[in-house]
Amino acid sequence: MRRLFLPVVMALSACSLTPELVRPARPIPEVYPGQVTTDATAHGADLGWRSMFGDRRLQRLIALALENNRDLRIAVLNVEAVQAQYGIQRAAQRPAIDATGNATRQRSAANDTSNPVVPAAVQNQFGVSVGTSAFEMDLFGRVRALSDAAFARYLASDHGRRAAQIALVGAVADAYFTERLAQEQLQLSERTLADWRQSLDLARRLKAARQSSGLEVAQAEGQVATAEADVQARRRAMAQAGHALRLLVGAEIPAGLPDGLPLQAQPVVSQLPAGLPSDLLYRRPDIQQAEQALVAANADIGAARAAFFPRLSLTASLGYTSPAMGSLFDGAQRAWSFAPQLSVPLFSAGRLRAELRLAEVRKSSAVVAYERAIETAFREVADGLAGRETFAVQLEAQARAVASAERRAELSNLRYRAGTEGRLELLDAQRQLYAARQAQLDLRRSAFGSAVALYKALGGGLMDSDARL
Repeated sequence: MRRLFLPVVMALSACSLTPELVRPARPIPEVYPGQVTTDATAHGADLGWRSMFGDRRLQRLIALALENNRDLRIAVLNVEAVQAQYGIQRAAQRPAIDATGNATRQRSAANDTSNPVVPAAVQNQFGVSVGTSAFEMDLFGRVRALSDAAFARYLASDHGRRAAQIALVGAVADAYFTERLAQEQLQLSERTLADWRQSLDLARRLKAARQSSGLEVAQAEGQVATAEADVQARRRAMAQAGHALRLLVGAEIPAGLPDGLPLQAQPVVSQLPAGLPSDLLYRRPDIQQAEQALVAANADIGAARAAFFPRLSLTASLGYTSPAMGSLFDGAQRAWSFAPQLSVPLFSAGRLRAELRLAEVRKSSAVVAYERAIETAFREVADGLAGRETFAVQLEAQARAVASAERRAELSNLRYRAGTEGRLELLDAQRQLYAARQAQLDLRRSAFGSAVALYKALGGGLMDSDARL
């Protein structure tokens, strides 16, 4: 009978009540909107961030952020914490063996009321043993299901760390381009202010020569005041962009970094191949994170189901016990104990059913979160592809608008100086030129932002050689 006990236990331990995981169908089309054919052999995620962003200053800033960013450090520590939790849960599948040594010295009282003639005596007891206590034989896979759930959560946390790294790369790039935009807009505002001050000086000299009225001087003064206010706003925006960039980097920006390139000369890859929508399932770490959360929730159902069935725990020890230390390890002093315990749930006031229902609801929630992650990724890629197709044309049209505004401003200035055009027409031409140039800078920044967003949406941002912490 004893020979049959262990094989039966091992056979029962192979049971598992975890349901088979059936992943939901992808809630996205087979192709992206407006994409007739796709190149399945190329993908934007295969491009490392050093190749995506060619500005050497930006590359150094991203590398510093990957080393020092506090949020990323928290993500890494969270992975380590979940990994340790998985180690704890996995250890529950193996018995914990302890070595124990004990010694007892006891004196009994004399004149015992039950036997008054018994004298006082001192008794010694020594013992050593090796054994396990309350080890659960995993008959129905409860402990294994909990271990599987812990492992899936560890994988989910690691995918979350990768998602945090990709988000950080994109955030640093966005903040850097915002800083570049603020600096170039400040430079444009300062140049415009200098030109308008010259125009104001001309208006004052013409008034002094009685060739213009005070109205034109007032118009020029208002124009200069507007430009002065705009300069201060651009300085504030530049300072705030620098603060945001420093926060992402997580350290003071070193003084010896290479000079940054202007927006117009930024070597950013904008034509990124998107591949197929199904590529997102294994390239986007946030989708993989949601998938592992679904796996963990499914394993929790198996643990909740197994809780309805009996649990067999084992306490066993092997050792020696003796009243004298010198004879402790004699063969006759050997002792052992074997104490299996079977517990069967009879009444729990609905707790076990509620726990099972909770596990099932959490799995349903994980399914919805998984589908939502896929839909969000699809939309982000679709938005990025729409930007890729339209920003180049829009930038070219805006360049023509700037050139037209420059010609108009130059002609209006010549006509004003010749006295054939009023001051109001010149002011309008100058303001139109200033607005067109500012819009051109904003548009370039938006184009880079769209490229960065598409890069992140495709799951790019990291290569094995780039993911250094």
